[in-house]
This record gives sequence, structure tokens and C-alpha cells, in this order.
Amino acid sequence: MIISASRRTDIPSYYSDWFFNRIKEGFVLVRNPMNFHQVSRIKLTPDVVDGIVFWTKNPLPMLGRLGELKEYAYYFQFTITPYGKDIEPNLPQKCDELIPIFKRLSGIIGADRVIWRYDPILLNSKYTIDYHIRAFEKIARELHNYTRRVTFSFIDTHYRGVKNNANALALSNISFEAKTQLAASLALIAQSYNLKIDACAEEIDLARFGIDRARCIDGGFFEQMHKKDKNQRLQCDCSSSIDIGMYNTCPGSCRYCYANYSAGSIMGNCAKHSLLSALISGDIVGNDKISERGVNRR
Repeated sequence: MIISASRRTDIPSYYSDWFFNRIKEGFVLVRNPMNFHQVSRIKLTPDVVDGIVFWTKNPLPMLGRLGELKEYAYYFQFTITPYGKDIEPNLPQKCDELIPIFKRLSGIIGADRVIWRYDPILLNSKYTIDYHIRAFEKIARELHNYTRRVTFSFIDTHYRGVKNNANALALSNISFEAKTQLAASLALIAQSYNLKIDACAEEIDLARFGIDRARCIDGGFFEQMHKKDKNQRLQCDCSSSIDIGMYNTCPGSCRYCYANYSAGSIMGNCAKHSLLSALISGDIVGNDKISERGVNRR
């Protein structure tokens, strides 16, 4: 069983103490996003967890406690984009803070276990193709000794969170020609720094540029048989996993976020967070139905 922590919220940045409490207790409770009162109890003990994939924009709160995960296999998907406060209002500065944190994490766990994510790519009058090419090269120059791989994707406007922020983002359409032009440029830069490059859940074939299809949750990394996750987009090539996060719980409030779509819900859910609860937000109520989530191992 692979644990995803989390596509739905930034657990390393905002909920790391809660996460380590759940590791200590050996289980976590997760609400079904489609049925609030349906709750899964998921074991987190080393005998059933094949690996953990952390998704984050700032893992600093976890760095001093990684020794508590010595019995687990894990790696980080660490997003560093070129956007400013207009797009990512609550993130620390990239050059002065996040890039040094990336390097520090890599120094602790190794470059193979920290994947740089440059996603999602959006275009508007400020963040143009030329802007992305220059920014990508600048970040690659800083990170190439501290990671082996970079993953990118283009923004998906079908998600509610993106639709809600459409006016603030002032998005330009990313045509097929723009995607291929930008992808080719990013590939050349990545290859010049000896970085493998892949694309996350993209419909277009970019193999001619040396760009693989991303497997962000990689069962092969954890030495287990790869089984495609049927709950993700058709273009997604990830192994199956169990996500322990919750939508509308990330205070980062990035304008392109797929997992946040209600400011009121974010505020309410964050206010109900407790380090002592097995749920990331709130607690069990009377009409909740808790079921043990099955463990699939190879």
C-alpha cells in the first residue's frame, strides 16, 4: 500500500505535527470526498505501508523529524514555480527560502528522493512562454545538483478551483503549438543540466523531445508491481495509492489550486484541525460510518 500525503492538501507544510502523531498512533481516518459521513480507517504501520509520497511546496516543518520515518520508504514531490504573490500569496520567497530548503532536504535524504515539480504552467500577459523559459533555466541551475528529475504540467482549467480564480489569473489559452514550443525548450534546458524530465497527465505526446510520461506515485520506486490508479485522470500513469488528505484544507491558497475551491470551507476546515484527532479536520460525529480500508500488497 502506498500512502499519498497528499494531492489534496500540503501535509508537510501545514499538518506535519498531525502527520507524525498519526504515524505514532499507527492509523489515520479519512473522509470520503463524495460522502462526508463515510470514513476510512487506514493503517500506517511499516508492515503495511510500502511507501509514502509527500506533496509539498514547503517541507521545512518536517525536516527536523525525518528520523521518525526511518522504518518507511518515502520520497518528496517538491513544487517550486516561478510565480509571485499574485499567484501564490502565502508561500515564502523562492530564492531566499524555498530553494535553500530544497537543497537542505536533498542533503538529508538524497537527490533521488526529491523530485522538482514545475507545475502547473499557466500563461497570461505576465507569465509568458519566454518568462517560463528564463525562470525554468534559473531554477534548474540552482537545483540540478540536488535532484535527478523534474516534472511539469500545463494548467487544467476544468477544476473548480481554477474556474473560481479565472478572472484573477487572466489566463491565456495554451495552444498545442505553445505547449510543444515550451515543452521542447524546457526539455533542452533540463537535459543540459542532466535532469530527467517528464510531463504529468498530459494528453499530447512529448516523447520526441525526450519527455517521458510522469509516474508521480511510482510503485517501481518502492519495488512493487506497478498498478495504475484508476481514480486519477486517464492520462495519469501513477500507481494506485491511498490519499490521506482532505480537500479545502490548504491555507496556501494558490490561485491555480485544484484541491481548494471554497474560501469559506478552507477557513472552517482549518479552524477545526486538531493535533489529537485522527482526521485532518474535525472529529468523528454520531452518524459517521467507519470502515477499515483494505490493504493491497504485492
